[in-house]
Amino acid sequence: MVVSTDMFEEIHWCRTRRTAIRSDTALPGLRPAVRTGRTKSLPVDLSSVDEEHRAVLEAVRTVPRGQLRPISWVAREAGVGHEPGIVTRALAANPATLLVPCHRITAEHGSPCDVSYPSGTGRALRAAEHIDMERLAGLSREGAVFLGSRTTRIYCHPTCAHARRITLRHQQPFSDASAARRAGYRACRSCRPLTV
Repeated sequence: MVVSTDMFEEIHWCRTRRTAIRSDTALPGLRPAVRTGRTKSLPVDLSSVDEEHRAVLEAVRTVPRGQLRPISWVAREAGVGHEPGIVTRALAANPATLLVPCHRITAEHGSPCDVSYPSGTGRALRAAEHIDMERLAGLSREGAVFLGSRTTRIYCHPTCAHARRITLRHQQPFSDASAARRAGYRACRSCRPLTV
């Protein structure tokens, strides 16, 4: 957690090789975007990172508030292949940690990938977005990566807005996409889980 302006300046310099400019007024739209977690529409200068990392960070920006996506999903959306190292290096180099919400990215088994935040910051941001990490850890222990709806026959990431509406008796956990397909389920068009 950043606890002082000096600490912020040091972290900012290490990530961007730029000094932060102090201001008494926030840029238009910044306060409501940060308060609501809806930062997707704000322009972010990612010119300090290479093209591959920029693609990863832009993919991360599309993850909705209150939802999580695994590294493999980010790699697919960014078009950077199947190498998780590319994604984690891009997350670690994130120059705009509040506007590019890396706290919404997880490892494949569901544990948070908080490489761009000081200790505890990612946890605090997920809690502020009401992401139930205990529930997700329980699903992960049971081997569930996706949740399907027995009524719609659609499977989603567990934090997808549609998956959160599935009542407990209609939930069908799946360990992978092929298990969901074999059971006759299709992928959600909103959260677009991996289908391989």
